[in-house]
Amino acid sequence: MNDRILTVPNLISFIRLLTVPVFWWAILTDRFVVATVIVAVVGSTDWLDGFLARKLNQVSKLGAFLDPLADRLMIASAVVGGLIVGVVPGLIGYPLIVREVLVGFGAAYLARRGGGTLEVRYRGKVATLLVYWSIPSFFLAAATSWTTFFTWFGWLAGLVGLVLYWWVGFEYIGDARHKLTAGESSPLG
Repeated sequence: MNDRILTVPNLISFIRLLTVPVFWWAILTDRFVVATVIVAVVGSTDWLDGFLARKLNQVSKLGAFLDPLADRLMIASAVVGGLIVGVVPGLIGYPLIVREVLVGFGAAYLARRGGGTLEVRYRGKVATLLVYWSIPSFFLAAATSWTTFFTWFGWLAGLVGLVLYWWVGFEYIGDARHKLTAGESSPLG
């Protein structure tokens, strides 16, 4: 991992971050289809920056920070915004928020204690993808005539994604404990 800042993957992650305020404009002006497109584009490019970083040998510390930040901010914005405008059901939205806060505090604590960052798990990527499908489905249910289809799809993807999100959250706790324990027992720790 290098300290480079100007890389193609970092540019993609930065652009993904810039879409968050545009998303807020869209939902607060009842442009739910536009909001859905933004979430879909950000979600579908989630893998792109990491793939290019590895392929172009441009893996960087900044990229390792920006990529999950872009994901977390978009998901949090979509969930919180959806709850505010009454589109995302509370039974899906509130547990997602609680999990994000807990994992965020855990990651910050780990970094502060010198434990570094946690490796992304495949199950976590699947959970993120399901959430990225679920939340926009609720927006489309509110904005189109396919209300029943998108509502059911949103619930199905959301519940499965939520279970996986929490499962991986508990795995991250174990990973963090392992890193902290290993750091404390090392001669340099």
